[in-house]
Amino acid sequence: MGEQPIFTTRAHVFQIDPTTKKNWVPASKQAVTVSYFYDSTRNSYRIISVDGSKVIINSTITPNMTFTKTSQKFGQWADSRANTVFGLGFASEQQLAKFAEKFQEVKEAAQVARDKSQEKMETSSNHSQESGGRDTPSSNQASSINGTDDEKICFTGPEPAQLKSENERLKTAVEQSNTNAKKWETELQTLRENNARLVDALQESSANVESWKKQLSTCKEESDTLREKIAELEAQCNEASAEKERNSKLAVRVQELEVELQDKEQELENLRKQAEIIPQLMAECESITEKLQAAELKNKDLEERIEGLSGEIEDSQQKQGNMKGELKKFMDILDGKIDELHEFRQGLSKLGVEN
Repeated sequence: MGEQPIFTTRAHVFQIDPTTKKNWVPASKQAVTVSYFYDSTRNSYRIISVDGSKVIINSTITPNMTFTKTSQKFGQWADSRANTVFGLGFASEQQLAKFAEKFQEVKEAAQVARDKSQEKMETSSNHSQESGGRDTPSSNQASSINGTDDEKICFTGPEPAQLKSENERLKTAVEQSNTNAKKWETELQTLRENNARLVDALQESSANVESWKKQLSTCKEESDTLREKIAELEAQCNEASAEKERNSKLAVRVQELEVELQDKEQELENLRKQAEIIPQLMAECESITEKLQAAELKNKDLEERIEGLSGEIEDSQQKQGNMKGELKKFMDILDGKIDELHEFRQGLSKLGVEN
């Protein structure tokens, strides 16, 4: 059947920087397909990921491998054969959990396959040893049997060939065991190096966590300071709003006073127009007085000539008296208006000083 996919997911692939052994280097520009494959012929498991035409992960899973979750959405494992550390970034915690669970299952299956292979190898080795032990007495017995040389050859001929083949198989198994032991030693050394790198990475992560904690504490202090400043600014804004409201009231009061001032100015203008008539009235009064004086002189000069007209003179004097009374009343009213105008001017002067 060959290799068949048994689990598939998508993730961002990273590899450890070969120079620093600390930083991650992106192996894919975007999320790619990552799959578990099972090879029924070799009874092995692999993780394979291809980005376009480039193979970015080709990792055979062994029982010594360990998948580690380093964050909520990131995990990694070390591959001693590829001499690198692979990292996967997932879109959610659920995808990471499923991948880690499948990794553990495949790792246990690889352990079972290795145990079966070792048992089969040990069984084959024991069977070879038992076969060799049984053949040796047979050969001794064959060599001790009385008979012709041909009979001895018939009994002893096949046994050395079988022993030779068993020895070859044992030698091959021993060499394979030595090779596997060296390979396991290499993998163990690589795992130790990877473990050391992971310890360094963990220490660096711890240092980064401490740094992040300090930065978080600093951010909290700055946040508290900003909250206090915001509270102060809000208090200042409230004071500014109250001051603005007072200014609005004052502006309304000023507008009212301006309207009143305009009314007073209009009234003053009317009084000024009325005051302009006073000189004309005074002139008329003076003219009338002069005429009256002239009339009196004429009356004195013409007393003898107007005796016959005394009645008319009395009427004229009566009219003149009435006119004087009206003139006096008008003068009194005019004096009152002048006094009121004077008091109004004084009020305006005080209002101007107060403003």
